[in-house]
Amino acid sequence: MTIETPFNPSRRKLLVAGAGATALAALPGGGAWAAGSDKPEKEEVKVGFIPLTDCASVVMASVLGFDKKYGIKIVLSKEASWPGVRDKLVNGELDAAHVLYGLLYGVHLGAGGPKKDMAVLMNLNHNGQAITLSKKVADKGGVDGASLAKLMRTDKRDYTFAQTFPTGTHAMWLYYWLASYGIDPMKDAKVITVPPPQMVANMRIGNMDGFCVGEPWNHRAIVDGVGVTAATTQEIWRDHPEKVLGSTAEWVKKYPNTARALTAAVLEAGRWIDASLSNKNKMAQTIADKSYVNTSVDVINQRILGRYQNGMGKTWDDPNYMKFFNDGSVNFPYLSDGMWFLTQQKRWGLLKAEPDYLAVATAINQIDVYKDAAAMAQVSVPKSAMRSVKMIDGTTWDGKNPKAYAASFQIKA
Repeated sequence: MTIETPFNPSRRKLLVAGAGATALAALPGGGAWAAGSDKPEKEEVKVGFIPLTDCASVVMASVLGFDKKYGIKIVLSKEASWPGVRDKLVNGELDAAHVLYGLLYGVHLGAGGPKKDMAVLMNLNHNGQAITLSKKVADKGGVDGASLAKLMRTDKRDYTFAQTFPTGTHAMWLYYWLASYGIDPMKDAKVITVPPPQMVANMRIGNMDGFCVGEPWNHRAIVDGVGVTAATTQEIWRDHPEKVLGSTAEWVKKYPNTARALTAAVLEAGRWIDASLSNKNKMAQTIADKSYVNTSVDVINQRILGRYQNGMGKTWDDPNYMKFFNDGSVNFPYLSDGMWFLTQQKRWGLLKAEPDYLAVATAINQIDVYKDAAAMAQVSVPKSAMRSVKMIDGTTWDGKNPKAYAASFQIKA
């Protein structure tokens, strides 16, 4: 990827402690922000998260003190469900949150609950989700997309699959994967919504045949002997966007300096996580605590290193595991990424009217805020806000003709 460095001292009054140093300034508390007009308007920022591995950069920004470096204090708030996160963002109980990409887009357009203008400050991670099928389905031969489709044709009954929020990422990965194998998620199955930490328990008591969720709950299903991994989401779209740092547009407008500081702090935390094996292990040990994800370290630390097993004897090393920073390309809020979620929401009838894809993505994705934050953290940004990707079904998405793309699928609502 071609990148450029957006750092421009005249644009943002950064105080740098020396050539090549991270943007630490000789200010009380070691802040990286300048005094005066660039000072964060809010010193305490309440940030929600759901117990998932990909909340890690938000948690570590607080635990490691990257927030203090930028003149803020992140106050973490553990939430029980995505609808709860949505409601607290909308009513102002949370300043920002670790949140599903598609949730924010759905709320912005009134397709995911109360309509409110929303903002994506940055992408938090790529990859690292999965689709789990129950042991009952696996024992009958349904172990991947093709064999599941065959089983559903021959062993006819009501099949139930779970996602975590109707317009969210997991719903879109699940629907896209099923449809790629000729299974219509709207006609051939029942789809339910279940909070991530409750997926394994619900599968254990037989409430669903499969689910799509973030880690560590797919690996936990294997450890607990209730499910098998049928696919990883990076197989659907390599280096796909996943969770974002989100807020309302109103909050960003009211507290622009705080938004920049928060984004820079979380950006640095993501860079720290991906910097070394020891950092990843320290992250796993930290977020496994009951205050955060509340699971054992060994359930988290395998898949964040790319060490996968499917629960049926197969193991493999996946280079496209969950990334929080990589080379800096993870975190940029590409407009084409946001537009893709709109095409899928239109495909599945979640959006009744054809949206102005580019205008909506431009309104939600706070590229200027991100560029300023990246300058503060001395992180390079891509030259283009669009990118081209190849999907599991062989189609290419590049953001150029979203209306035609949304209408092109054989299986749709």
